[in-house]
Amino acid sequence: MERPGRFEHSRYLGDKRTQLVYDVDEAVDADQIAVITEIAESPFGLSFGPDTLAEARNRGYRLAE
Repeated sequence: MERPGRFEHSRYLGDKRTQLVYDVDEAVDADQIAVITEIAESPFGLSFGPDTLAEARNRGYRLAE
């Protein structure tokens, strides 16, 4: 999947509403791509610094399955 506009430098994209984090580079499922696109276009998207899964987990997010 191509990374969404304002998150073009982020691999991990979090959803503030659900506390889930998505790995944009590994998304291949059409449903997951649709969710990532919706989050990126909403005010509920969040990137992490540093852009790692460990940092997302440190902030209380869990990886979306």
